Amino acid sequence: MFTLKRIAVLSAIALGPLISLSVVGHAQSLGTSISESQLQSFDLIAPPDGSGYPEGSGTAVQGRDIFERRCAACHGMKGEGTSALTRLVGGDMQSEDLPIRTVGSFWPHASTLFDYVQRAMPADAPKSLSSSEVYQVIAYILNLNEIISNSQILNKETLMQVEMPNKDGFVDRSQAP
Repeated sequence: MFTLKRIAVLSAIALGPLISLSVVGHAQSLGTSISESQLQSFDLIAPPDGSGYPEGSGTAVQGRDIFERRCAACHGMKGEGTSALTRLVGGDMQSEDLPIRTVGSFWPHASTLFDYVQRAMPADAPKSLSSSEVYQVIAYILNLNEIISNSQILNKETLMQVEMPNKDGFVDRSQAP
């Protein structure tokens, strides 16, 4: 006797190769090629080695106003967050309980913060901040975490000099088997 579940499994086995061939055939005809100049405007990657950072600069004093207008709805006025996932300040990676992962306690490189803010923030309008606004906002976040002073200028050169508290404690498991 065939149950509904058994029929579904047999159908999947029988139709699987046909569906795969159909998807592969259509995938080859999707999209259009783009030019090198169009590719340049997609995403600026800012890796920890310092390559790829844009021009611009800012301080925490400048970043406070932008943060309050564009970031505080999710991250709170002082980076305290509106949930555990939106908290930017404090945290403790050495906690006996679950560690609280924030910019100040977890992230190993300031470039990670720059890259993330530049690509994904603010959540309601990603990539809407200018490069200078990104430097200003991250200067404010780093200042809230007591990593830099409120008057320190962040730019593509000085960002590389920022020493994150967890720079030697981060374990990259992204390539682990």
